[in-house]
Amino acid sequence: MFQRREPEDLAGVPREEVAFDVVVVGAGPAGLAAAIRLKQIKPEISVCVLEKGAEAGAHILSGCVLDPRAFHELLPETDILTVEHTVPAREDRFLFLTEAGDFRLPIPPDMRNRGNYIVSLGNLVRFLASRATELGVEIYSGFAGTEVLIDDDRVVGVATGDMGVGKDGNPTELYQRGMELRATYTVFAEGCRGSLGKQLMARYGLNQGVDPQTYGIGLKELWEVKDANHYPGLVMHSIGWPLDSRTYGGTFMYHFGSNLVAFGLVVGLDFQSPYFSPFEEMQRSKTHRAFRPFFEGARRIAYGARALNEGGVQSIPKLVFPGGMLVGCEAGFMNVPKIKGTHTAMKSGILAAETIAQALAGIKPNTLEDFPVKLRESWIWSELKAVRNVRPGFAKLGLWGGLVNAAFETYLARGRLPWTLHNRPDNTALKPATDVAPIVYPKPDGVLTFDCLSSLFLSNTHHEENQPAHLVLHDPSVAISINWQKYRCPESRYCPAGVYEIVGADETSVTLRINAQNCLHCKTCDIKDPTQNISWVPPEGAGGPAYPGGM
Repeated sequence: MFQRREPEDLAGVPREEVAFDVVVVGAGPAGLAAAIRLKQIKPEISVCVLEKGAEAGAHILSGCVLDPRAFHELLPETDILTVEHTVPAREDRFLFLTEAGDFRLPIPPDMRNRGNYIVSLGNLVRFLASRATELGVEIYSGFAGTEVLIDDDRVVGVATGDMGVGKDGNPTELYQRGMELRATYTVFAEGCRGSLGKQLMARYGLNQGVDPQTYGIGLKELWEVKDANHYPGLVMHSIGWPLDSRTYGGTFMYHFGSNLVAFGLVVGLDFQSPYFSPFEEMQRSKTHRAFRPFFEGARRIAYGARALNEGGVQSIPKLVFPGGMLVGCEAGFMNVPKIKGTHTAMKSGILAAETIAQALAGIKPNTLEDFPVKLRESWIWSELKAVRNVRPGFAKLGLWGGLVNAAFETYLARGRLPWTLHNRPDNTALKPATDVAPIVYPKPDGVLTFDCLSSLFLSNTHHEENQPAHLVLHDPSVAISINWQKYRCPESRYCPAGVYEIVGADETSVTLRINAQNCLHCKTCDIKDPTQNISWVPPEGAGGPAYPGGM
């Protein structure tokens, strides 16, 4: 069980230290699945889950059709329909859109959703958090992990960030030292592009010898629609307009709950035009005749955005290191053709827990190397390996060649081909602004389409004003000398929250303003910046969006 002892004096102020058997960083599906499974196997051990959001689920976002396989493995006696707003998936529609029309496409095998469920991932996470708490897991919400604790090259836990630090970096009258959460084993489940995961990659070379990870950005709105326009269980996906043939992505619309519709757009972050705005493309997509009728008389409830892994099995890093492991989207287990990653994330957490339980029981106390072995023997690996060439096929061949390749891979090859297509970093894809035409987006009408800042209001985003910026420019001059001069500040368009703003573009002096208080924690800037000059680091605990139930 956990025990407290006096920590050493750090930076002149003592930092409280709490010891556990296992610390899990991140209360998402993977982290909570790991915590629950650990307590199922060894109820006597102490498990802590650290969550940077104000509550479990506050930062969770997905347009989510859930494959329930891992959920049933974790909680076999639980009916998933007890999770609020969940409905069975009943009908699939897959459309190719032109600007003026649409065409039904056959449903690829991986996109057939019979037996799956439309869920609010935030509600699912809240449900899992309650189960974890019932089992004795301690969940510390509102605390961001900012530092990996390492003793003699072994990870021994994490430290939370200090509270009450002013913009100038000095303590305010509200200053409170962070605390150290020490553990025999630490599970990192921060989600896509985790900040501590980046530290671990660099320290232990975890991503050496594998393809670079690639990403997409998903933007989502939650609507309450009229009874006549609500079809519970309807799952719609589209490709084509408004995206061009070189830009990977498509829209989704899911009908669930009580008159709820989740609508959104997912776009690969390997897009080429610096004038491209995922937010504006999502707004445009709602005006298509295939979607507009559903929104008649509807009310928009919430908005959010999040990056997601798209690299596939060839981009999964080394998963273990002394004292810890990576699980879920921290590592990148999303099945892109299936448009699902929650089931694989949860399964990775389950397998991590089973490995740690063995180690704590003394069966294999000195190694976690069984974890990647268990993964490769599980259905995760066979599922991801079978589709490994689909997403990079679109990157190399564009929409039409990618569709042909996807059909061949999906219907015939099924992962049996002797070659693997490879990924390249998303930040290398942008073309100079002089090589592409500017994109002029229509003005919002305030009924169906909206501006970015009014959308941001619906995310309930809040950050303490007087704190150091959590969006760090390693070299501030690069924002002008490269990002502005060569690309005309693409971060002002690909950011879905209006964080980045060029000031003085029509004057002799041009500067970049960072509105860090707007940040949705999507991590897109950390991924897409051409020179990797922007780093996202955790703000003061509990800062960021507070997505409501249903998101």
